[in-house]
Amino acid sequence: MTTKELITSIASDTKMTKKRVESLLSAMTRVILDGSTEGKSVQLKNFGTLEVKTKKPRKIVHPKTKEVSMTEEKRVLSFRPNTNIKDEVKNL
Repeated sequence: MTTKELITSIASDTKMTKKRVESLLSAMTRVILDGSTEGKSVQLKNFGTLEVKTKKPRKIVHPKTKEVSMTEEKRVLSFRPNTNIKDEVKNL
């Protein structure tokens, strides 16, 4: 589903204008990103939890040269779905 399709679907379900839904979706995304970058987890009831996790450096081997090197530590956004969402997906 694209952003445009999501906006259209929400607008038809809530009887809101597409422009208002787009503004709401943009604000929600901004708040989630702001919370995540501050190191806070963002919990969305009946959906799941978004949080920033730190991946440890690890060894990697170049397949041709067999040269061993280390990756850098990095931060990734992680999503842990709510049990309701897990059950819905499981029963598809």
